[in-house]
Amino acid sequence: MASTTELSFVALIAFAVSMFLTNRMIPFMKKKQFGQFIREDGPQAHLSKAGTPTMGGIAIVAGITLAILCSGFISGPIGGDKLAVILTMLAFGAIGFIDDYNKIAKKQNEGLTPKQKLAFQIAFGVALAVYMMLTEGTEVFIPFAKTYVNFGWFYIPFIVFVEVAMANAVNLTDGLDGLASSTSGVVSVCFALIGMFFIEGGNEPMAVAGQAIFGAVLGFLMYNHYPARIFMGDTGSMALGGALSATAIIGKMVWLLPIAGLIFVIEALSVIIQVTYFKKTGGKRIFRMAPIHHHFELGGWKETKVVTIFALFTLLCCIIATVSVA
Repeated sequence: MASTTELSFVALIAFAVSMFLTNRMIPFMKKKQFGQFIREDGPQAHLSKAGTPTMGGIAIVAGITLAILCSGFISGPIGGDKLAVILTMLAFGAIGFIDDYNKIAKKQNEGLTPKQKLAFQIAFGVALAVYMMLTEGTEVFIPFAKTYVNFGWFYIPFIVFVEVAMANAVNLTDGLDGLASSTSGVVSVCFALIGMFFIEGGNEPMAVAGQAIFGAVLGFLMYNHYPARIFMGDTGSMALGGALSATAIIGKMVWLLPIAGLIFVIEALSVIIQVTYFKKTGGKRIFRMAPIHHHFELGGWKETKVVTIFALFTLLCCIIATVSVA
C-alpha cells in the first residue's frame, strides 16, 4: 500500500490542474457566452446568477483524470480498477456535457430528455457492473456487520441502480454555490481514508480515486464558493456522481454511499416526495421548494449557511461510515 505522502501528491496534482483550468475557463466561457440559464420557477434570488460561466466540471474531470494517471508513477500501477473510475466518470460526464452544450446552444434550460439520459446512464452502469463481476467478483461489503455478501447475478442491476441514482442525486444537489463540490469533497476524503487505512491490506485504487476527487473539487471550489464565479454544470455533477459511485464500487464498499453520501439521498428523495405529493393532492406541497436545499433557502437561511450545514452534516455521516467499517 502506498504511503500517505505519496497519495497526498495525487490530491495535490488534481488540485493544481483543476484550479489552473478553472481559472482559465472563467474568461474563456464568458467570451464564448457559455453562461448558466436559471430556471424561472426557481428561487428568485438566483436570477441574478444568470450568465455565470458554466461547464466548469471539465476542469474537475481533467484534474481527476490526470491525477489518477499520474498515480501510476507515484503510488501504484494503472490497473483496471483505476481505469474503470476514469472511464465511468468520463462516460457520465459526457452525458452532462451534451446536456450542458444543448442548453447553451438552444439558449434555454433544456438539454437531453430524461429518457435519453436514463438510457445512457443504464448502459454505462451495466458496463461497469459487468467489468467488476468479471474481474473482482460480486461480493459487497456490509457496513456495521463487517462482512462480505455475494450478490450473484443480482449484482448487475444493483450496481446499475447505484450508478444511476448517485449520478442524478449529485446532479440535484448542485443547486447552490459550492454545495455539490463541498459535499463531494467530504465524501471523497472519507473514501480515500477507508481505502488507505480501514480495508484489510488497503485498497490503493480506491484511495487514489478518493484523493484525486478531493483535490479536483477543492481546486474548483476556490472559484465555486459563494459568490460563485463559475458553475460545474451537469458536466461536473454527473461526472462526480459517476466517479464517487465507481470509487465505492471498486472498493466493494457500495453500501457506504447512502451512509457517507446521505445528503445526496435526501436531496433526491425530497424531489421524489415533492413531485409525488404534488400529483396526488392536486397541487399541494410538502417543501417550500425541492430539492430540499431550496426549502431551507426560502425559509430564510442564507445560501452560505445552507452549504455549511450540509457540508457539516456530510462530515458527520462520513464519520459514521468510517466507524461502520473500522
